[in-house]
Amino acid sequence: MRVLFCALAFCLAALPAHADLKIFACEPEWGALAKELGGDKVDVYVATSAQQDPHHIEARPSLIARARAADMLVCTGAELEVGWLPAVQRQAANQKIQPGTPGEFEAASFVRMLDVPGRLDRADGDVHAQGNPHIQTDPRNIALVANALATRFVLLDVANGALYEARHTAFDEKWRAALARWTTAAAPLRGKPIAVQHPNWAYLNDWLGLNQIVSLEPKPGVPPSAGYLSEVVTRVRSMPVAVVIRAPHESAKPSEFLSAQTNVPAVLLPFTVGGTPGAGDLTALYDDTVTRLLAAVK
Repeated sequence: MRVLFCALAFCLAALPAHADLKIFACEPEWGALAKELGGDKVDVYVATSAQQDPHHIEARPSLIARARAADMLVCTGAELEVGWLPAVQRQAANQKIQPGTPGEFEAASFVRMLDVPGRLDRADGDVHAQGNPHIQTDPRNIALVANALATRFVLLDVANGALYEARHTAFDEKWRAALARWTTAAAPLRGKPIAVQHPNWAYLNDWLGLNQIVSLEPKPGVPPSAGYLSEVVTRVRSMPVAVVIRAPHESAKPSEFLSAQTNVPAVLLPFTVGGTPGAGDLTALYDDTVTRLLAAVK
């Protein structure tokens, strides 16, 4: 019997380690960051893809089932998911991930928010009371969120705390080196005037020093009319821009129209992990963003 017990113990020890934290990530960038910090100690489910607008997601039964089994939510916050995440939390009835618990993590809480409105009025379009929620377009924010997320992992899974701390240290060193490389490579972009299809690039502009001249939406979230696009064309002809950019979940038609009328390059940027074939992980996300912008400007 003792021999059998020892043999069983040996076999169990040889099995692959099971994840100790089940993570429900609202967006691809946070799913990727959770894997960077948690390794095989986290099981990550990503609720949205780069081809979806994270504002407008349906609280599907599959999402609710995943949230019901989760130990932790890792989301942007700042009202980005307000249209669907509260319903998922409520219907999942999982006390670990309810608002205000350690299992609810909002990345925007740990960075300096931009575009905070001076007033709240629906007439101004799709604005967020806490500011622009698209913090992932600046990799400096990723470093800040990584520090807070690793700390939260340690709090929720003390047994693996040393592993999370070690992985965060390694990630931080790698990220600092990448930031220096991106900053050097992107130097020619500083001060370049740009047009955007939707004003979700405030943090990218702040990081790279881009000068946003015009948005192809008259107000955030309001589709442009033919008349408004004609006004944008006139403005760009009198005040040229270097590039017009859009995200994968946005229609290409407005930016392609502006490009055809003004010969300004229209560029698709990945926006998040998986947004382009070259943006397969967090590091590649910013590699591809800088590469695409530089190619368009040249």
